[in-house]
Amino acid sequence: MSQIFDPLLIESKSAATVVLMLSSPEEEVLAKACDALYKFASKGDENKMTLLGLGAVEHLYKLISHEDPIVRRNAIMVFGIMASNHDVKKLLRELDVTNSLISQLALEEDVVIHEFATLCLAHMAVEYTMKVQIFEQGGLEPLIRLLSSPDPDVKKNSVECIYLLVQDFQSRAAVRALNVIPPLLELLKSEYPVIQLLALKTLEVISKDRETRIILGENKGLDCLLKILEINEFSDLHVEALAVLGNCLEDVCTLQLIQQTGGLKKLLSLVGVSTVPDIQKNAAKAITKAAYDSENRKILNEEEVEKCLINLLEIDNDGVKIAAAQAISAMCENLASKRAFRLQGIPQLVQLLSSDNEEVKEAAVTALASLTAASPSNASAVAEAEGIEPLVNTLNAQRDGAIANAATVLTNLATQEPFRINIQSCGIMSMLVKPLRSTSSQVQSKAAFAVAAFGCDADARTELRNAGGLGPLVELLYSKDEEVRRNACWAVMVCASDELTVVELCRLRALDILEEINLSTGRKNNFSEAALEKLLDNNLSQKYSQMGYLSSSNIITDGFYDYGQIKPGVKFLSLEELTMQELTDRRAVIFINAKPQEKKGKGKKEEEKSKEVTQITSKVQDEIHLENLHWLPPPDFILLDYINDVSKTILPLTTSREQVVALAQFVADKMGGPIERDKLHDFSWELHISEIQFELKCNVVPIGKVKKGTFYHRALLFKVIADRIGIGCSLVRGEYNRAWNEVKLVDDSPQGVAGLLLPPQEYIVDLMFEPGFLIKQGSAEADQYKHI
Repeated sequence: MSQIFDPLLIESKSAATVVLMLSSPEEEVLAKACDALYKFASKGDENKMTLLGLGAVEHLYKLISHEDPIVRRNAIMVFGIMASNHDVKKLLRELDVTNSLISQLALEEDVVIHEFATLCLAHMAVEYTMKVQIFEQGGLEPLIRLLSSPDPDVKKNSVECIYLLVQDFQSRAAVRALNVIPPLLELLKSEYPVIQLLALKTLEVISKDRETRIILGENKGLDCLLKILEINEFSDLHVEALAVLGNCLEDVCTLQLIQQTGGLKKLLSLVGVSTVPDIQKNAAKAITKAAYDSENRKILNEEEVEKCLINLLEIDNDGVKIAAAQAISAMCENLASKRAFRLQGIPQLVQLLSSDNEEVKEAAVTALASLTAASPSNASAVAEAEGIEPLVNTLNAQRDGAIANAATVLTNLATQEPFRINIQSCGIMSMLVKPLRSTSSQVQSKAAFAVAAFGCDADARTELRNAGGLGPLVELLYSKDEEVRRNACWAVMVCASDELTVVELCRLRALDILEEINLSTGRKNNFSEAALEKLLDNNLSQKYSQMGYLSSSNIITDGFYDYGQIKPGVKFLSLEELTMQELTDRRAVIFINAKPQEKKGKGKKEEEKSKEVTQITSKVQDEIHLENLHWLPPPDFILLDYINDVSKTILPLTTSREQVVALAQFVADKMGGPIERDKLHDFSWELHISEIQFELKCNVVPIGKVKKGTFYHRALLFKVIADRIGIGCSLVRGEYNRAWNEVKLVDDSPQGVAGLLLPPQEYIVDLMFEPGFLIKQGSAEADQYKHI
């Protein structure tokens, strides 16, 4: 019988026999069988699978609670070694072994039982469901207690298991309550690097919680971490130690404590001399975390952290460069830091824009965006470092963050005109077309913002128009993102500064979309209203049709037409579309199209007027250049004659008042003369206009053809000619075919204190009843002229 108890050496073929022995009632047989299976399973995964297939796990499960300590110990040893196998783990989960294993962690149990029970739990704690199970069955408390075990293997397995469990936030709070910090700090003194490493990894996870960081500080944990960093032999632990410190540095109190004890200086000098990229990277990440707090930024600035970060930008490792650039971005919230990066940091970041690594490029341009925000000096430093061209090229980057931040930096530079011109010469507007089409709302927003910054220049608008950028810009008006929509509205407002761009924007339905936006309380914004107004100011036909008002600064030029009042949401037809329509009984559309000629005035006041006229004429001539680009009706030579006559006879008059009166009489004379108030209904202007429409076989009528005009014909003609000769006047549409002009005039002979300059008075110009009579705005006569 004695030979049965010799050591069992088994091969795969005899494994089944040994598994059968696990059913033996004899304790010594069980102990020997378990011992043999332990050795067999230790040889590799294939053997573990063999035992699993033979049903060994189920037998062993019964034995881990056996009364005999040796049987129990040997069975748990097999469990511990087999639990590394995925399929075995799955079965252990189904058998719900955790409770049995946790019960083996009692202090009075054998150290070997502790070792293999913790090993088994550590293997199982890799899976989330097992983490929850171990936590719920009270596994944390005995595991923490075993961190003080005299056996290094027990310590190693226990800390590994705790490390896996604290990945879950519930366990993090529980270990704090169970006072895990002191035993973990004690493990940092272990002679076994693997134990030190696991302790640090666990500390790194749990120190993400502020309450744990406070306890760590109270237990002099920071000193322990700094000591590890000072010992070269512990260089393998430096990365993890820095990661824990990085969490601790987020708290102002902790950072102040480290500063006061000289630890921060030591930390920065360590980073300065280290050649290990992971240490440099983790140090930069620790600074980034700390720099999220304004008080922390002050402390870091006092310790000249900027020099450390600038040095890290030079390290030949992309990960270090990225981490350093991110730390610079975070530190930029501090103005002193922002200045400190100017001379050396900015040129190095500019160089990184040409990196082949897209992440490096993104981190560098993000830092530059922070550095140049509200800092003209830093913007100048970017330009001096020859950063403009690489920044424009970065708009073609692969990462959305890089594109968005490149647009931001260029926008920051655009506040200074020389840089704006330089950026524009690099083709910024063409480069912005692709970002405008991006699917990222961040990129869309920053690209639209950049368009607004550069769109103030006529050449830039032309470039954007020619590059097909207006289409995607108008599309952004539909965006559900409030910032994108607002910036797109702003960009449209800026771009609506010349007629060609306005024509294209209107063709792309920008006006219609802006109208829709402004009707929605949830979607409208200050810029949407301003953009609509600006578009209308450069599309006066539609403005007058929709709003019934043109100010003295709204200069009517060739191509203007009075379409009549239109309701919001109704399509506004172009003059070309209206001309192509068949004759109908609708109200005639009156259009303006006279070819201007050079005008000359006499006398001092006339000379001033001539300057205005020349400016206006220049604008009108610009309009004429549009003929090759979009359709215009034939010129109205009668209107041209009117303008020529007025230029010769009325422009030379010495006062604005005289000019206004004379022009009113001229307009009335050309449109049927004065009308008696009680004979107004006999003035058959409608028949006259219908005859012209019939003659032209068109609803569109040139104003020069109108010889019998009512209020709105006369007011339009007055405004057209007044604009050509530099008389400031507005055009207002009333009801029932009423329209009138308002002018501001200074009283020729002011009463009162000698030399007192009185403010100008506003008058309505009578063009119907007593042409040239000026009716004071706000008077009963003014109301009568408008309404009765």
